[in-house]
Amino acid sequence: MATLAGPAQITPAAAGPQEFARLRRAAFGMIVALMIQFTLGMIVNLFVTVPTNHPGAHPSEYFSGSAQSYVWAVTQGPAPLIAHVVWGTLLFVGSIALVVRAWPLHVRALRWASVLGMLLILAAGFNGASFLDFNEDFSSMLMAAFFALAVLSYASVLLAVPAVPL
Repeated sequence: MATLAGPAQITPAAAGPQEFARLRRAAFGMIVALMIQFTLGMIVNLFVTVPTNHPGAHPSEYFSGSAQSYVWAVTQGPAPLIAHVVWGTLLFVGSIALVVRAWPLHVRALRWASVLGMLLILAAGFNGASFLDFNEDFSSMLMAAFFALAVLSYASVLLAVPAVPL
């Protein structure tokens, strides 16, 4: 689809059913990945006590403290927390990939929903970092709310994909 002059412009009429089918599968994959993340988060919530004193805890500056908390969680945290944080990072990478897959299709609803899903996953991640930093239940609740909204966003991608015969 790309030429030496640059990437081809794919319009909804010109996009083949394969592009839309791939996007549908990618959106469904993101929903499944979010369900796995939810399960990991519940395991952490129910069975892991995050220490209140670790590198990055109670920072005077949010971003540097969150970076320290992230590194601590991935390198020294309990196994379920490591899994939750690493899977969340992979989710964000996957959300970027879905935006990249949706963008060239030139369907506004697909673009909006995929970008919104990515931003909601990012917001959930920032609230996860905030929970590590300050150990406040409100941050955990916001993380869960952003997760739920991300699921809705990716479900709307599924609904916005034009019906195409396979």
